[in-house]
Amino acid sequence: MSFPAERPRRLRQSPAWRRLARETELTAGDLILPLFVIAGRNRAVPVPSMPGVSQLSVDRIVAEAEAAAKAGVPGVLLFGVLEQKDATGSAAADPDGVVPQAIRAIKSRLPDLLVWADVCLCGATDHGHCGLVSEAGVVHNDESLPVLARVAATYAAAGADAVAPSDMMDGRVAAIRRELDARELSHVPIVSYAAKYASAFYGPFREAADSAPAFGDRRGYQMDPANANEAVREALLDVEEGADIVMVKPASAYLDVVRRVRDAVRCPVAAYHVSGEYSMIKAAAKAGWIDERAVALEVLTGIRRAGADVIVTYYAQDAALWLRENGR
Repeated sequence: MSFPAERPRRLRQSPAWRRLARETELTAGDLILPLFVIAGRNRAVPVPSMPGVSQLSVDRIVAEAEAAAKAGVPGVLLFGVLEQKDATGSAAADPDGVVPQAIRAIKSRLPDLLVWADVCLCGATDHGHCGLVSEAGVVHNDESLPVLARVAATYAAAGADAVAPSDMMDGRVAAIRRELDARELSHVPIVSYAAKYASAFYGPFREAADSAPAFGDRRGYQMDPANANEAVREALLDVEEGADIVMVKPASAYLDVVRRVRDAVRCPVAAYHVSGEYSMIKAAAKAGWIDERAVALEVLTGIRRAGADVIVTYYAQDAALWLRENGR
């Protein structure tokens, strides 16, 4: 058939028709809010490059998590901003560190809110790399695995609903799974940053988490932005090692990767709408060039349309409130 027999506009002519024909639905239940936890009490330190985002002390982070839960956001992802740093990232595995404190405090106040804990060494090492580093400046993969596993187990023992390794060391999912199982924490899921790219979009995050590398870069272990087949391989390997959810990071420039990973695995797929993506929208909106609400919701819908079951985004709370106002 041809025009005028086919008129796709018939299903766009009113809000009711558009809702009925909508293929992709973005809801508050799809979103996870990242939060940065610092030491002290009643502290909120704004992140200059991420308007609306602050480093928060444990008491303030509980309040932020509660506000997100009231908006309909089902979970948060915690990053520790650590004052103590050394060559091995020992502070990350401290059971009394700020991340375990935050986990316990949030779960005590909000037992039904999902609390994910990011597992990496970059924020706890004086060199800022995601694994252990030799005197020659080489990041050691295998030697880093037991350290990462101890960090994950520390967070799980504190009550985290999931641990999320973001280091991109080969074999870390299997190492973490073995450690969790050995400590009778086999019920704790692993959300693996399976396809984490060496991206230019992470700049604001490194300010927020105080995790910029002191030398070199992370291209030796994070993925080349030119590769997509490799992302599928990484995701399949992580599932085989015991990952329960696999993540693609960043999101907006990697929608093709999200789709390919979604088609390849049989577990939920997450996508991280990262700091640079968030800050670009904020900056353009501040300049009056775009409608922040419309653009943010359009971008998040696009990530869902590409195949992400879960979206980690700094817009989670705002988006949840906007969707409620829109009747969604």
